[in-house]
This record gives sequence, structure tokens and C-alpha cells, in this order.
Amino acid sequence: MIEFRYDTQLLLDKYIEAGEDADDVADDLVDEVREHILETFSGDSMVVAGDSGEDEVGEKAIVKLHYHTNEPWLVLEYCRSLGEIYDIVVEDMDRQSRGLKG
Repeated sequence: MIEFRYDTQLLLDKYIEAGEDADDVADDLVDEVREHILETFSGDSMVVAGDSGEDEVGEKAIVKLHYHTNEPWLVLEYCRSLGEIYDIVVEDMDRQSRGLKG
């Protein structure tokens, strides 16, 4: 049996305010996400990575999260409080281990 059932993945964009450095904001956001998740949610296999970028809206910090948990909806809710989340994937690894669509 899998202890933490849901493989939860997402991208998070936080747009930069005037005078902020996108790389610094990305680094701070990675630390904040990692620390909050470790302190708040049960899970394992966490990877949090950050970078900076720009799109038609403006300059932004970008965070990629990968985390195994039993409460992915709480992780999504937390990350949404920090910025825009997208490319969200939640796969049920227990179903996958039984040969079913995850």
C-alpha cells in the first residue's frame, strides 16, 4: 500500500512588483513553499524548483512543485494563495499500482 497516494504537480507564477528582482523573488518563494509544506502537510518525495521568466503580463517568479500527499486539494489551495497555479496534475498512485488509470 502507498502511504501518500496522490502525486501532486503544479506550476506557480508570481508576478513581480516594481523594484523587485525576479530571481530573488523566485528563490524566496521556493524557500517559503518548501518550508510551509514541510511544516503543514504530511507527504514525501517533494521537489520544489524556481526560476524567473517573462510573459505578456510581465516579469515573474516561477515555481515547480512535485509532492506526494493524501490531501492534494490543501496543497493546491495553499499554492493558489501565493499566485496563479496552472499545469496542475494530481495522479492517484494507488490506482496506478493496481493497473487502473491514475
